[in-house]
Amino acid sequence: MSEPLDPGALVDGQGRRIAYLRLSLTDRCNFRCSYCAPAGPDRSGDPLARPELARLVRIFAGLGVRRVRLTGGEPTLRPDLLDVVRDVRATPGIEEIALTTNGHALGTLAEALLAAGVSRLNVSLDTLDPERLHRIAGRAASLERIVTGLRAALRAGFASVKLNTVVVRGENEHEVGDLTRFAWRLGATPRFIELMPFGPGSPVPTAEVKALLAGQGIALEADATRGWGPAHHMRGTTDAAGERLAGLVGFIGAMTEGFCESCNRVRVSADGSLRACLGGRDRVALAELVRAGASDADIAGRIRAALLAKRDRHHMADDAGGLLPMIGTGG
Repeated sequence: MSEPLDPGALVDGQGRRIAYLRLSLTDRCNFRCSYCAPAGPDRSGDPLARPELARLVRIFAGLGVRRVRLTGGEPTLRPDLLDVVRDVRATPGIEEIALTTNGHALGTLAEALLAAGVSRLNVSLDTLDPERLHRIAGRAASLERIVTGLRAALRAGFASVKLNTVVVRGENEHEVGDLTRFAWRLGATPRFIELMPFGPGSPVPTAEVKALLAGQGIALEADATRGWGPAHHMRGTTDAAGERLAGLVGFIGAMTEGFCESCNRVRVSADGSLRACLGGRDRVALAELVRAGASDADIAGRIRAALLAKRDRHHMADDAGGLLPMIGTGG
């Protein structure tokens, strides 16, 4: 029987409360997005088994974590994904489960994911051009299949479906208006993410993306909507081609606008390593502690210590050459 954990809030060195766990289930993916896996996966250990995942989620929940996002790699490649979701849902203290996916399997999995306990989905989609999608994400990426999955997810009735687009100069910045209208027609929320230095390509700053949206027929105004994560939102409208649409647009300006001041997140990568910061290189091998028989209290203590050592902000621009691939971290 495990010992009770300290009920005090989990905080980092700057006093920011950590209530959001991003948990990577695998470093495998059937796509090969250049900004995520430029040199293949970072296979530094075996992925956590289902009981190990359940135990770590329970420990984090005991420390005050209330939201879990399941990521990868591509989490839908795990054959036990639905059981993992059910385990997380059954964990006392966890209020919400979200999942980030490339959309490839949503056509068959959407309803089952909702029933298992996922309430929010983020789906990566960087272009509406099938050939460009192949160039960005690899030949396995099928626009038709992703769109089918999106429609299945929206029919299923998730509380939120968001489309994540990483904007890369010379690649897809001319599509931001079309991607916004596409998302709104479906009933999803588009989000535009600055390219981070995990792979090749040139970023388009968030301020420029907003200007591009205006130039492509999307009028934006301030909006106070905030979620659990780092995105800020604006409200948009468009009357392009006689079609009136409206909705939220999300922006994550990791490099030019910063999102560290309000950081509430901690990450566990596919190999079971805790990473206090996406842009850091420090890791705590939680999997080794679990497999060596460490107590819940010992593991919780290592988690607390790692968060207290977290820097005030990421240093991705300075550390770009030594950043670990995103594929096993989950972003």
